[in-house]
Amino acid sequence: MSTERVQSERILSGPLGLEIARFGTPLALGMGLQTAFNLVDAYIIGELEPELAGPSLGAIGICDQLAALGTIVSYGLTVAAGALISRRMGERDEASAARVSLQSLLLIGALSVIFGFLGIFGADWLVESAVGAKGKVASLGVPYLRLMMGGSFSIFLLLHLTGTLRALGSSKTPVFLLLLANVVNFLLAVLLVYGDGPAPAMFRWGPPLAHLLHLPRLALMGAAWATLIARAVVLVPLALILLRRFGLPRLREGLRVDLPTLRHVIGLGWPSSAQLVVRIVAMLFTHALVARTFTTSTDQTATTALGIVFRLETMALFIGLGWGSAAQTFVGQNLGATNALRAKQSGWYAALFNAVTMAVLAIVYWTFGRRIVGWFDSDPEVIALALEYFRWVGLSYVALGTGVVLGSAIQGAGATRQALMLDAAVVVCFQLPASLLAVSLPSARTAGLWQAVALTYVAFALVHLYSYWRGRFLTAALA
Repeated sequence: MSTERVQSERILSGPLGLEIARFGTPLALGMGLQTAFNLVDAYIIGELEPELAGPSLGAIGICDQLAALGTIVSYGLTVAAGALISRRMGERDEASAARVSLQSLLLIGALSVIFGFLGIFGADWLVESAVGAKGKVASLGVPYLRLMMGGSFSIFLLLHLTGTLRALGSSKTPVFLLLLANVVNFLLAVLLVYGDGPAPAMFRWGPPLAHLLHLPRLALMGAAWATLIARAVVLVPLALILLRRFGLPRLREGLRVDLPTLRHVIGLGWPSSAQLVVRIVAMLFTHALVARTFTTSTDQTATTALGIVFRLETMALFIGLGWGSAAQTFVGQNLGATNALRAKQSGWYAALFNAVTMAVLAIVYWTFGRRIVGWFDSDPEVIALALEYFRWVGLSYVALGTGVVLGSAIQGAGATRQALMLDAAVVVCFQLPASLLAVSLPSARTAGLWQAVALTYVAFALVHLYSYWRGRFLTAALA
């Protein structure tokens, strides 16, 4: 019996809490490793000379959120494809699962071309006009964003292929490959950021090797190139695994355009994409308010601090998406096997495990926040603003993760529009007005904006808890 078939049997009939923990832990770790690309880059960039490190950290804080818009649109379609694949696997229809996987692969490839052109030709407008970045942050951010969005295919395909493996019931292989990508990214980032120029003592091995290989000192752009190359390297074994899993004859058949399947994936996936875009736009909105209210052309301290904490917060979000992927797979496969009770219980277990994970992460940020932020930027003002953010927002990561996991469970049942409406309602009806109020007061302070963010995460949890408890999404899925 194949590994995927054994895992599917566990999903459908094994001890539920144990199986979700077994399946979800590597997924949460793997999604956390996705953000390690950014954290490694931020650390290495933070070791550049101070006059370059601060603006570079501010630039990547903004640009990574902008680049994430395309990634999130792509990932939403991957989520939809994963929900369909897991349902088909629960129904024991492997041919349909293969068709969905490969048709969605064509869709993701086309999407990467569209966002690549958008980044190449629109990076300056996005950074300077849309977000309002100023000074050196803007001048460094534009070429960085142009390269990262131009290479969108690397992250789009990486997420899609690992998502397909998860939907098939494989959780450990994606984690191993993501770990490999992080190792490659680290080595390349040291070589390309510092080149054969000065480097910190811990990276003294880098310049001699870079000199031997004739690699230039690219600073911030070196981090971008390292990330793109590392992702592309991992795509090769992922593609080979997919080829082995589905076989060459089925692969050839699946790569022919199948409009009904594509329409099904898009119809199910666009609400998932829109839901995740809503969350990223909300983070960009906070970035824009900070840039316009608390920075000047010569002082981007607040933007730098927010760029660092949002990178750390993205780890919380992606770990939540990892547990959410576990919930989605269990809900989808158990609904495919017509076991609605087990499907719903899967979401509760995954939310509980994620809440524990988020609580641990929040405590780590609270306890070691000064040291962690100091690794990226030692400026006392940056550290003070970052610690202020963690004091107000840190514990609300438990609420944020609860909303993410239960929303993913709802998506696993195919009710993607319901999940979208829940998130959009919280952002539009609460976060936007609360944040605008916080910065429009005569005595506006960053703490007021952080409080609005924390309360938004609590609101996310409350609306998703209520909606999941009512369970209407299960009725629609079984109709």
